[in-house]
Amino acid sequence: ALEKKVVKGKVGEKVGLPCCHEIPSSESLHKYRVYWQKNITEVVLAYSEGNMISKHERYQNRTEMDPWNLTLWISPVEILDNGSYQCVVQSNSVLVCSESVILFVTADFSRPNITAEVSADSCESTEMVITCSSHGGFPKPKISGALNNVSVEWNASWVSESSLSPYNVTGKLVLNVTKDINITCSVEYSGSAKSTSLLLRKTNDCVVPPVPPPYNVIIASIIIVITFILAITLAARYLPRHVCPHCCKRQDSVEEGVKECTKAPTSSKGTAETSSV
Repeated sequence: ALEKKVVKGKVGEKVGLPCCHEIPSSESLHKYRVYWQKNITEVVLAYSEGNMISKHERYQNRTEMDPWNLTLWISPVEILDNGSYQCVVQSNSVLVCSESVILFVTADFSRPNITAEVSADSCESTEMVITCSSHGGFPKPKISGALNNVSVEWNASWVSESSLSPYNVTGKLVLNVTKDINITCSVEYSGSAKSTSLLLRKTNDCVVPPVPPPYNVIIASIIIVITFILAITLAARYLPRHVCPHCCKRQDSVEEGVKECTKAPTSSKGTAETSSV
């Protein structure tokens, strides 16, 4: 069996599905019967003797067929167009060719949105719940991330109404942030990716209270202070005091009760008078 052809189309754009036969320039579509069908049972459109004889209501105003190379054009593409198609060509009731082609439809996801909520805070670290979300894309995506370029695994969840409906994806992550870090969230789908980055800052930079000194250190400090005070007191009491030389000094005489006060010498005039007497 031959490998099926794959054609990629994006929602809202125009895509062409090739057929297995091209009508020679010497002939025309009137000589052929052409069927384009999806999943074998659903006829998209059909031509006989050059005229359209059938078209599925879901493809009204969105499909046309080239009259020469029999390419099926779909515009605008929808997610529901995703699937396997078959081109069947007959001439005079004889099968000319039959070939399948797979239409792989994609839809762009929104750029991921990252939010951070603080769940616990302390001087050592900040616990945060990180949420990354994206919506409106197809097919089912993969969500990945990195912390300072080191990959992390998200707890991911997907929401879609059906297997052929747009997806919403959400990833969650619980982090203990001890310093400022950069987090990146990427949504990958069908060879495409969209990413967003966010700088997470540690919120609480409180100062750790000083640890009180041990009990033995406190006792030693008290002893040192008391010793210092006693030393000052003893020095003030027993060290000699300074005596003024011009002041009277009490002296003990040889005989008990006699006191003498040493005075400054008298002038020379007084001495002369005494001598004359």
